[in-house]
Amino acid sequence: MDKLFLIAIGGTGMRCLESFVHLCAAGMFDNRTIEILTLDTDQNNGNKARVENLIDLYNKVKTNDATTKGGEQRVDTFFSAKLNLYRFYTDYSTPNRMTLTTLSSTKNLTESQRQDNQDLSDLLFEKDSVQQFKLDHGYRAQTHLGSLLMYHGIIEAAINVRKGGDSVKNHEKELAKFLQLLNTHAADARVFVFGSVFGGTGASSIPVIPTAISEALRILTGGNNVLNLNKVLFGSTLLTDYFTFKTPTAQQLSTDKVIADSNNFALNSQAALSFYNEDATVRKTYKKMYHIGWPGSLKIDYSKDHAGSVITGGYEQRNDCHVAELMCAAAAYDFFNMSRDKLEAIGDAEYDFRTIAVDDNGNIQLSGSSFVGADEGEIFENKLGAFLSLTHIILSKFNGAKEGENGTYNLFTYLDSVKFTDYNDISEAQCEEIDEYLKEFGYKFVKGTVTFGWIYQIMKSVGAGKFIFTPEAFNSDISTLPSIDPGAIFFDENHHWDKTGNIFSSASDRRFNTLITILKNPDSLPDEKQSGTKKEDFLAHMYNAITIAQHFNN
Repeated sequence: MDKLFLIAIGGTGMRCLESFVHLCAAGMFDNRTIEILTLDTDQNNGNKARVENLIDLYNKVKTNDATTKGGEQRVDTFFSAKLNLYRFYTDYSTPNRMTLTTLSSTKNLTESQRQDNQDLSDLLFEKDSVQQFKLDHGYRAQTHLGSLLMYHGIIEAAINVRKGGDSVKNHEKELAKFLQLLNTHAADARVFVFGSVFGGTGASSIPVIPTAISEALRILTGGNNVLNLNKVLFGSTLLTDYFTFKTPTAQQLSTDKVIADSNNFALNSQAALSFYNEDATVRKTYKKMYHIGWPGSLKIDYSKDHAGSVITGGYEQRNDCHVAELMCAAAAYDFFNMSRDKLEAIGDAEYDFRTIAVDDNGNIQLSGSSFVGADEGEIFENKLGAFLSLTHIILSKFNGAKEGENGTYNLFTYLDSVKFTDYNDISEAQCEEIDEYLKEFGYKFVKGTVTFGWIYQIMKSVGAGKFIFTPEAFNSDISTLPSIDPGAIFFDENHHWDKTGNIFSSASDRRFNTLITILKNPDSLPDEKQSGTKKEDFLAHMYNAITIAQHFNN
């Protein structure tokens, strides 16, 4: 199989990656190892930190001991893909690198040369704004500047690594490792890029990434790179505007010089798409570009508390996830699973889009096929549904979302009480690792209040529309969360778990009794392709039992 590489760029790219990781946790990328590069100008970006922490949690779940960090790739189970993370950012944190003016100042120039440089900058970039704003929060929809500086940042890192010495920074080493691995697998590599086209960092970087990678490798290898941009399969999202935020005040503009204005996002998207369609380099280096948009009437306002200044970046930029980003993750699934012959047969970049159903009121109707096509729609629903059910078993039924509780450990205590002792040897710490990941997927209690994770945020972004699972599967009232029925999350009751046991028990308890019966049946035991450690045995066993209970394979 081809070697898979993924690059997430900017805040939106990080949230697309977040959806991708959760699909990996649900088992959508079986038997694959994926090399992931996070690429940003803002090293402290909240969405960047959140997804990097998520991948760390994912790898803790897959790690059995110090010798098996990140585990191994598996088949037909939760957390089946192996994820390797590399972090890189363009560093604008020091005074001599904070703005274009300071960054482009070069020593040992004559006055005439310096004036020529300034004249060129003045021709291309507004002197009192674009040349002066601080770059550490991204390129703020200044894509003409961003493309130049992102390319420069990647090349500069390659030069520094090539020189060696103590001055080489860790994030530069991480970039070099990622690129050198790509070079090693140049003959069978697929590279997918997550980024938006309406903002700054993603829109700036998508066009230059392939050529920047090639040039950086030429530097790192001393001219011995074997990467052929005509052979490596590149794909990318073209995610147009799907959220909004309030317009910056004149006072904030005076201070920050340049701030992205969401009122211009549609125009930014149009300009970027026009450029990509006409640019020979983009058409030549990318095989597939997935055009993903969102209805203007359904845009979410990401203004923080709808008050105060516009958040330009940093730790406070931790926007909720959106179903459009899940569409982007599904695009990566399509690209990674398409036959190499079909991709190689594509000449200029091929643009893809998928329409989705709406009801009579214009509300979107999302099923598994909306994301991955009709042939694999039920696979998507089965796997994501099984992971949502596992989440509610651990967090809701066995109180894992509550502070001071360990839901997985509580489940094992219950299993022990019903004479099922297969997983008593799993440590409390390992149980906690599973809990922590599921909290990011589902929800958690923080100081007595509930904080909703990825799947709840995805559901919220759909608005009045339909998203695979029933509204009852997303109870948000603190008092009713423990009563969520993990066996009745689908609209289609054919996929509800059967009810067995004491007829005087609740429907939820009777459905859970069915799951326990399936767990005790030898037919649900995991095989050697699904697991290799006791913790993986448990996850694969739960995967088998839940997917059997959901009746998708009948």
